[in-house]
Amino acid sequence: MKSFKHSKFKNTGILFELLVRQVASDTLNNVDSKAVGIIKKFFTNSSVLSKELKLYQTLVKERTIKESKATAILDAVLDAHSKLSKTNLSKQKYNLIKEIKNSFVIEDFFRAKVNNYKTLASIYNLFEHTVADNPVEYVNNKFTLMEHLVSKPSATTKLTESNTINSFIKQDKEIRLLSYKILVDSFNTKYSTLDKSQKNILREYINSVTDGTNLKDFVTTESVKLKKQIRNHSENIDDKVTKIKLSEVTNMLNSISNSKIISDSHILTLLRYHELIKELKKL
Repeated sequence: MKSFKHSKFKNTGILFELLVRQVASDTLNNVDSKAVGIIKKFFTNSSVLSKELKLYQTLVKERTIKESKATAILDAVLDAHSKLSKTNLSKQKYNLIKEIKNSFVIEDFFRAKVNNYKTLASIYNLFEHTVADNPVEYVNNKFTLMEHLVSKPSATTKLTESNTINSFIKQDKEIRLLSYKILVDSFNTKYSTLDKSQKNILREYINSVTDGTNLKDFVTTESVKLKKQIRNHSENIDDKVTKIKLSEVTNMLNSISNSKIISDSHILTLLRYHELIKELKKL
């Protein structure tokens, strides 16, 4: 009986998400992204990698469904995956990983945090192993996916889910699926109302989507700046109730500064505080 071994280097769902994040990061930094060419090359509609990716995305996106339907969907996806050409899939995945290694510093590329890591890892394990390999681990991974399928997505997940990934998955034609123009337009549309400070927060987050000290230091510094700005605006407000509420708001920023790990919700909170600054400037 062998133990299941997950490989993020061979997980198509993770590889694609990291490629899309790389494109977003390069777009923010006005850099021609090599990731665009890699996606175009390996994720065409006819490629077996694209077919496997769609199976990953089916299990990731389906939520809040009945257990009976979740079981049927999971079984159908596993059956569909078993019919993919393992030889072609292995060959394409090998070439994809080779291309990524030739284009990026591999340690930096895989440093980004993947929000659905546990779910994607469980999908990979079920795709790559059979119940005969290890019945207990197989069932554990299956139950992990069942819990995901029948659970409600959090508000943060809904707000932070990438429109870029949706654009890539939903399109039928290759030119629409993999168009750099669509990617940039989608990004610009989504964030067109953000000011310079908010875009800077997003840029820092995309460039450092990890639990490391760089992002933590940036968020702490940003929290201090926001507290100072709110206090300065508070001095010009006569209404006592408003002043009390603003004082409470600045105290809430301390919880972000004191957090050991920076999450998506913390970034979203900073963006909202900048919206508050905009409103205070109007008073």
